[in-house]
Amino acid sequence: MLSDEQEEIMEAIWCAGETNSSSLDAVKKRCVVDFSDADLKELEEKGLIIPSDDKVFLSSDGKILASAIMRRHRLAEVLVSSTLQLTNSAMEKVACEVEHRLVPEVEEAICTLLGHPEMCPDGKRIPRGKCCRKKLKVVGQVVTSLSSLKPSEKGKIAYIKPGSHSNLHQLISFGLQPGIVVAVHRTSPTFCIKFENTELALDREIVDNIYVWKIENNS
Repeated sequence: MLSDEQEEIMEAIWCAGETNSSSLDAVKKRCVVDFSDADLKELEEKGLIIPSDDKVFLSSDGKILASAIMRRHRLAEVLVSSTLQLTNSAMEKVACEVEHRLVPEVEEAICTLLGHPEMCPDGKRIPRGKCCRKKLKVVGQVVTSLSSLKPSEKGKIAYIKPGSHSNLHQLISFGLQPGIVVAVHRTSPTFCIKFENTELALDREIVDNIYVWKIENNS
């Protein structure tokens, strides 16, 4: 179990290695936190890094751990850039906060919902996960597409998968966003939902891209 600061150091070592530059100076330039020789010594004692003169490398275990850290960070970048439309600097700041809080189940859910992206917004590779190798298309039994709900069933919006940005902005302007509880009014001939004091007809493509936590035992 690493601290947020230790994860940032591991991330910087990984990023330096991607450019074939494993010097300590290169790592420090890429790290968003200041660190000391004592911090590196602690990671070395954990068996995660291998210092060599003025360079630092990831051990086998370190590569596995750093890969998971980078995967979370770059998935977070895709998530915040596609849904929040943030600038690069703001995107990086939010992504750094998000990556430290993602549990494996949420990480896989986000990756699956985003369609298993291979690159982050700045064109760097996102390490693959189990969900990518399995080519999962749905997120377990907890989160499901709104289109799977039947009339009178309810769900709380967990995530709206980025599709058409104009559609996404339109949904948000209607008040349809994560955390809102919706009830399916009918599914044919058009898919209609009710939430708060609004009734809304949605195109099937949009319905397929809205994911909800299904609320069981509705009256």
